[in-house]
Amino acid sequence: MKATQACRAASKQLASSSTALPSAQTASRPSPRPLLSWQSLSSPSMRPLFASHCLARATLPAQRQFSQSVPHAHGGKGRPAPGTGVKVTVKSSKGEEIKTVEGNVGDDIVDLAWEYDLDVEAACEKSVACSTCHVILSPEHYDMLEEPTDEENDMLDLAFGLKETSRLGCQVKLTKELDGMTITLPAATRNMSVDGHKSSH
Repeated sequence: MKATQACRAASKQLASSSTALPSAQTASRPSPRPLLSWQSLSSPSMRPLFASHCLARATLPAQRQFSQSVPHAHGGKGRPAPGTGVKVTVKSSKGEEIKTVEGNVGDDIVDLAWEYDLDVEAACEKSVACSTCHVILSPEHYDMLEEPTDEENDMLDLAFGLKETSRLGCQVKLTKELDGMTITLPAATRNMSVDGHKSSH
């Protein structure tokens, strides 16, 4: 911006100045860069070149500034110390126990899936824009949760194998009261963004 203002001011000065040659004393001084000297710029033949130089400087794009934010990894707070977390038992769609894991209070089911490599897709990365983190909760623990939002219900309507105790895993936050909860993975998930589904568990 300062360079553009300087060019405009110099152009106005040249336009109002006389076209007479400079004094002999000034003209006798050596000029190492004649194209940038005031003697050359005062010449009528050099004014178009000076004007085009100013125009080029004025139209240069501003230097782009890039963000230096620190990337964040998927998941919650990591694994709690053994025996101190909220225990969750994971079962297959056939009722077979897969494993029992522990999470921190405040983590959700998708955090557990990322931490323990559970077969929960979470294609929208917890933005409540798909049903691929659909899980089925044990009835007694389902009743402990708050009612699902309209956005969650809209996505659950798209879920494969919907049950009365179905929830999106990204919306199930662990609390101490949920210790011992069982979640069952559905036989398949439906990812509407790619019009496909995952294979059976």
